[in-house]
Amino acid sequence: MPWNLDSDRPIFIQIIEKIQMDIISGQYAPGDKLPSVRELAMQASVNPNTMQKALSELERTGLVYAKRTSGRYITEDTTMITNLKTTLAKDIVAQFLDNMQRLGIQEEDVISLISEYIEGDKHDTVRM
Repeated sequence: MPWNLDSDRPIFIQIIEKIQMDIISGQYAPGDKLPSVRELAMQASVNPNTMQKALSELERTGLVYAKRTSGRYITEDTTMITNLKTTLAKDIVAQFLDNMQRLGIQEEDVISLISEYIEGDKHDTVRM
């Protein structure tokens, strides 16, 4: 899967977010070994120093840990991974609700729109 990095935000932060998403989505399982810095840098088309900076930050948070001679691994702390997933989901919901508020859509209407979408009205235009 391509790494869609843009120049609007610091690249190392986007790398952190991508690896976090890969972890919480199950692409990397708890305890999995990460590819080497150079391999990840090639995949992302970034400088290895940038990748190193992102991985160091992930280590600092505890989501990734290093074994001295064998590389970096995903934490086996499934609670930490679940908490990260919940935090990121809440952030997405907060952004969504903020956008709806800016559009002038009331909470009741947001709930109604979501219900319609889930129930299969996904392709119809929004009726308000």
